[in-house]
Amino acid sequence: MDIIVALGGDLMRPLNFKVIHGGARKEGLIDFSASVNPYPPEWLSEVFERAKDLSSRYIYYEELEEEFESLIGEPITITAGITEALYLLGILTLRNKRVIIPNHTYGEYERIARMFGAKVIKGPNDPSKLAELVERESVVLFCNPNNPDGKYYTPKELKSLIDAVTDTNSLLILDEAFIDFVKKAKSPSGENLIKLRTFTKSYGVPGIRIGYVIGFSEAFRSVRMPWNIGAVGVAFLEKVIEDEFAHLRRTLPLIWREKERIERRLGVKSDANFFIMNVGDARAVVEKLKKKGILVRDCSSFGLPNYIRFSVRKPEENDKLIEALTSL
Repeated sequence: MDIIVALGGDLMRPLNFKVIHGGARKEGLIDFSASVNPYPPEWLSEVFERAKDLSSRYIYYEELEEEFESLIGEPITITAGITEALYLLGILTLRNKRVIIPNHTYGEYERIARMFGAKVIKGPNDPSKLAELVERESVVLFCNPNNPDGKYYTPKELKSLIDAVTDTNSLLILDEAFIDFVKKAKSPSGENLIKLRTFTKSYGVPGIRIGYVIGFSEAFRSVRMPWNIGAVGVAFLEKVIEDEFAHLRRTLPLIWREKERIERRLGVKSDANFFIMNVGDARAVVEKLKKKGILVRDCSSFGLPNYIRFSVRKPEENDKLIEALTSL
């Protein structure tokens, strides 16, 4: 028994790298820590009813994937959110590679890179400066707009980074989880470019794990887990195709209007649906806001211990946040 335990300990070592995520762990708080659309689709109840019918069988959705591909107009791969897409990237290309990641960004990039034995190189949160770090057959992970600061870069501003990966036979992975929230946003194109998208944020459904990858669809589909999105994911995708993004056209202007109001009242700025604010001691402020029934994100895990992050919610909820932060 002792020998088996010793062998097991050598073969199954935990990864010594943890990531902290936003989102409330308990009910009763107004959750500004999760940066999602506060207006869920009106047809969400229909999704769960449809899922009941689908749940008694294995879920195959190739035809549905083709329909969505036609709606998008580019080759895509349906995944269980961007998180699954990142794991698939690990299988396909991150193993033992040189992976370049900005200093203050989504922590899962580094965790997954380390899981697959990549050499992680940290660089500035600036595409032109990051381009200087690209060497032959590197992989660059870049969030646009970035999490946690909400900074969006146009295709022109990304050009130097796109050129760098093209010239070195490298890959640029653009995480566009929040791009729907950017007014008049444009997404770049390129042969050495992979774009990750999700419905989690823009539809306000973090509990429904569904997203998609643009580019290299044959490779991604070859390693995707079977039945990965389940009955609820398929039912949700059916409604998205039927709706043709009408929900976004209806709700995004409401978010933009509130975003501009928060910018005026609190003196913050962002291109996305969330902000960061320097409050001195983020942990202390988070605890004070909890006592007022408000949950915001402590940005210490992003390497920004003086900052909190909070999203745009409905007007009456935003009023409470503005009042609380002003009083603090």
